[in-house]
Amino acid sequence: MLSDRPRGVLRDLTAALAAALLVLTAVIVGYVIEHSDGTLFVSAAPLYGSWGPHVGPGTAAAVTVAVAVVAYGPLLTARLPWRRLLSAVWATTTAWTFSLALIDGWERGVARRLTARNEYLQVISPVNRFHDIPAALRDFTHHILLHSPDHWPAHIAGHPPAATLTFVLLDRIGLGGGAWAGVWCVTVGATAGVAVLVTVRALAGEALARRAAPFLALAPAAVWMGTSADGYFAAVAAWALALLALAVTGHRPRTTGFASGLLLGLTAYLSYGLTLISVIACAVLLLGRRSRLRPLSCTLAGLTVVPMVFTLLGFDWWEAYRLLVTRYYEGAGGIRPYGYWVWANLACTVLIAGPATVAGLRRAGVAVVRIGAASVRGRARPAPAGRAPVPESAPAAPWESAVTAHATASAAPGSTTPGGTAPRLAVLVVGALLALLVADLSGMSKAETERIWLPFVMWLLPAGAFLPRPRAWLIAQAALALLLNHLLLTGW
Repeated sequence: MLSDRPRGVLRDLTAALAAALLVLTAVIVGYVIEHSDGTLFVSAAPLYGSWGPHVGPGTAAAVTVAVAVVAYGPLLTARLPWRRLLSAVWATTTAWTFSLALIDGWERGVARRLTARNEYLQVISPVNRFHDIPAALRDFTHHILLHSPDHWPAHIAGHPPAATLTFVLLDRIGLGGGAWAGVWCVTVGATAGVAVLVTVRALAGEALARRAAPFLALAPAAVWMGTSADGYFAAVAAWALALLALAVTGHRPRTTGFASGLLLGLTAYLSYGLTLISVIACAVLLLGRRSRLRPLSCTLAGLTVVPMVFTLLGFDWWEAYRLLVTRYYEGAGGIRPYGYWVWANLACTVLIAGPATVAGLRRAGVAVVRIGAASVRGRARPAPAGRAPVPESAPAAPWESAVTAHATASAAPGSTTPGGTAPRLAVLVVGALLALLVADLSGMSKAETERIWLPFVMWLLPAGAFLPRPRAWLIAQAALALLLNHLLLTGW
């Protein structure tokens, strides 16, 4: 899977080309629909934004960061000590995200993003509707529907109150206003890549995590990480999964398990759709050790904390979600055609994740299919008579034996890339793809998925670790991000 053979490279390029054709089709069909009946409610389908070529103060910085990562990223990620590597990835991601945002200028790119009429800061300034937080939580569901009195702006109605409370609490400690909110989202959101690397290292080994690092630092997703609150949500979800991965691989399992549960609970109160992070969590559990169930009691204990606090304060998550579904179909969500967005959303994903991720996912998909086939063959084949009892350290299930067998085959003689644990990473990224597909089929993500799906896309990006010749793919990733940010005035 990881060997640098011409046939594999050709298939990678074919996958990237097919993804580009999907994007082109979505653009053409979207243009026709929007200019015929206007039901898409976007000007640059499949993205939310408008055509507007421009340069800005972040242009030079963004190009500089891209060149530096392409030139030195693969070398440095292979040589830096692990902790310094994590710090370097966070710093690079922060610089990349800020520089892309500043292409639109400080005001439009950062300071005013979260003060727009549908955004969170609308209830903080000029009239603070959260001055009494318990009262606001008790009354929250009464303002979700469009016809309700003083209904919430779209993003507040569309998310549980922990999202808005984040910015309320920032305001309370003196970090109020759009600028601080934007800086918070970028700075915290940039840690999502670090959390993903911690997870990959725990589950699939350090070699693959190091190979994935440049792709996480230079992701096209950064165009929307700065400055969307969904970047912040992505970081919380990523750290929840990272702590779960540490727990199921034996790193202070009680502490990390409980902390993971806390963040998983918080994630569900930041965005209703992030309950689908549980699909990726299942992949993490699947890849854990045989003792992976031991820390689950601590995780479940932590998981109850945030829901219990919000429930005791008067917020009913289930009632709010039921009302949100109604609100969604009261607005543009009820008009946007499912038949277009169910596949055009995937074109959005290509633009967020980039061609390198598409090519890497092709390799991951091949690996998972082979693992499944080997697992089925393993179940069908009877065990030889007289076989010794399976030791405690042995794989716990047939699919794990299949992973080991496929890993051995993947590590081609003379290959300079790690093959032994690559199938484990393939299972993780395919789990993330499955979560994204469930979100797509739900019909609750019609358009604007370039920001909504950031928490899922972060887990697709490590697929770049499977690719030979990383510099060429990094150039493609950077070029896509720079083109998008310079040619479009994105809505987030």
